[in-house]
Amino acid sequence: MAGAESAGHALELRGLSKRYGGFTAVDAVSLRVERGQFLTLLGPSGSGKTTILMMIAGFVAPGEGAVLLDGRDITALPPERRDFGMVFQGYALFPHMTVAENVAFPLRVRRLGRAAREEKVRAALDLVQLSGFADRRPSQLSGGQQQRVALARALVFDPDLLLLDEPLSALDRKLRAELQEELKALHRRIGRTFVSVTHDQEEALSLSDQVAILNHGRLVQLGPPEALYERPRTRFVAGFLGHSNFLRGTVREVAAAGSVVQAGGTRLLQRDEPGPPGATVLLSLRPEKIALLAEGEGAENAVAGSIAAWAYLGAGYSLSVATCDLGVLHVALPAWRAPIAPREGLPVRLGWSAEAAVPVLEDADAA
Repeated sequence: MAGAESAGHALELRGLSKRYGGFTAVDAVSLRVERGQFLTLLGPSGSGKTTILMMIAGFVAPGEGAVLLDGRDITALPPERRDFGMVFQGYALFPHMTVAENVAFPLRVRRLGRAAREEKVRAALDLVQLSGFADRRPSQLSGGQQQRVALARALVFDPDLLLLDEPLSALDRKLRAELQEELKALHRRIGRTFVSVTHDQEEALSLSDQVAILNHGRLVQLGPPEALYERPRTRFVAGFLGHSNFLRGTVREVAAAGSVVQAGGTRLLQRDEPGPPGATVLLSLRPEKIALLAEGEGAENAVAGSIAAWAYLGAGYSLSVATCDLGVLHVALPAWRAPIAPREGLPVRLGWSAEAAVPVLEDADAA
């Protein structure tokens, strides 16, 4: 198989759109994937992510826009001439073929000689750690092993690009987490450009160099996972990528030390400048950035409340705390040596730093 130094190809989408009658599935999406990057298209059902993947693969023709590979327009190129590998949600293995025969299938279609074909199949199975499974049939494999066979088949012919359509969705949670690590390590080893589709936020954060968040066919925000999580641009992004509390208030003061936002009877210190005095602002505050304050302990922002509901999640507690001015705040509390034993009605004080919350746009404003 080709080395990592020559494996990556740059992909660019320019104004890609697709309509079905009066329904717009994809609306003027433009983005670029650099050589060797792992891009994930993330969004809820009906957001357009799978349609975009199918347009990249060539199975769906765009109504408008272009698909470019290394600057070359391939929009009109049929799928079989794009030389892209693809892993489908259900793996699509041939049940009557052995593992080796499944992996060799793309090479047989390309009329590669037997000796070269066998060498490439061995290398591909080694790559996905299935070298001892060549003579088995798909029915004799676990879900995780079938996924590896599908990966080997998609990589065996040294494709220009690897496309993955919900590749881990059929696996249980534990196996999915293990395969995420393996897929990420595989991407690093071979250096190819990967484009994946998922609706699983944790999977997108774990695997990707870049995440494109889609909603109603539009690209809402594109960036590295850390940037999207820590600095969401809109309410939709903050709420879809993880969990968030939303605090609405009015800017009262703007100073070098930060802005003061009035939310009901509570004054919040905000390090980012969310807007000019008098502006109505919306702040996103992640549950894990809120701390429980001990008696007498201060914080840049503090509010009193009582536990309305709680749940034990193993590594931590999920608390819903009712406050007078800010509504119900959701708090992620580590369970190890937790400062309280949660119970409904328990009075608590919450605190967070002025950097913890970030201003976000209402989704109508972002459009």
